[in-house]
This record gives sequence, structure tokens and C-alpha cells, in this order.
Amino acid sequence: MDVFDISMPIYENMTVYKNKSEKRPSFQVTSDFISQHLHETRICMDAHCGTHIDAPLHMLPDGQTSEALAPAQLMRLCRVLDLTQVSAGIHADDLIPHKIHADEFLLFKTRNSWDEEFNPDFIYLTEDGAHYLAEIGIAGVGTDALGIERSQPDHPTHKVLFQHNVFIIEGLRLRAVPSGIYHMTALPLALRGSDAAPARVVLTRVTHAS
Repeated sequence: MDVFDISMPIYENMTVYKNKSEKRPSFQVTSDFISQHLHETRICMDAHCGTHIDAPLHMLPDGQTSEALAPAQLMRLCRVLDLTQVSAGIHADDLIPHKIHADEFLLFKTRNSWDEEFNPDFIYLTEDGAHYLAEIGIAGVGTDALGIERSQPDHPTHKVLFQHNVFIIEGLRLRAVPSGIYHMTALPLALRGSDAAPARVVLTRVTHAS
């Protein structure tokens, strides 16, 4: 069985969006073996740190919170698309050849998966690409960047997808994953009232998809 953990490790000096120091997690040892008989750590981190799933509240004032990130809808078949030839934004024309169907959950493998540090020119999904996917009626999309869009005033990519009930996963690591069909297990932390939730995302290769 081929299993791929496509989550970003969480640690203090990890890569974060725009290299903002306030977005980096901090680990505080609250008990150690010198002062106590056990070891405990307190973690402070942004809800959008590393691999995470956005909730609609992230961009829509009346959007649903992280309770809407139901695990039952995030344990399912998905398809990894090889978009490594894209050099800037993923447009509808880049997606059309992949013959995308309604209710698919798509993971975009791009040049981002080879970035070891934050790249301000990361590959992103354009507004027209988002409209194309929303019109088809996909279930969700995952990207190997820490954001699904950049340099677009008013964040239309996020909003179009959220308005069509499309799940958004950001911060995937797909470098070692060939294109194809997989079973995805994407488990967000069970946060209440948040605009996102960190997640562990694992793929299992599917030999014959029904």
C-alpha cells in the first residue's frame, strides 16, 4: 500500500505565509525532567499555520466557522493533477485538458512543492480558474501553496469557491506524489468558531477507482 503524508511538519522556524513572524508557531516547555517528573509543552500557533483547511468565515463575513469542516466530507477519493508546467496562475485553460467532473476533490501539484522557503511568486488559482471549477461543481480543491490565491484584490478565488461550498485545503506537500486517484484522509483539528483549522492530510493510492 502506497501511503503519502502530504502535511507540513509544525515547528518553530517553519515556513509561513509571507514570512510573517507572528504566524510562526511557538513552543514553550512548561514542565521538564529537571523541575518535574514529566515533560509538557504549550504550543501557540495560527489557525492557518502549515497544512490547514479554510472555513468560509475566513473570507465571508457571514460564512460558516470551522465546525463546517466535517471529517465525513474530507475522507474520500481525490485526484492529484500535475500542473507543474504552470508558471504563474492556474487559469481555466490549464484545467480544461484534465476533464474535471462534478463532485471531484482536486489536489494541485505545482512547482510550489519544490519550494523550501516562502516564495512570494507562488503558483495560485486565478479568479477565472475558480469560476470554471465552481461551475463544474467540484467538492474541494487543495493546493501546495500556503495560499490558494495572491495579487487579486478582494480575494475573488476564495470567495467564489466558498460561495459554491467548495472546500479549500492549503499548504500541501505533493513533491513525491504522482498524479492520479487517491483516497484522501484530511482531518482538521476539532476547533469551534475558527476561520480555519490545521489538518493532517494523508493519501493512499487507489488502484481501481469506482
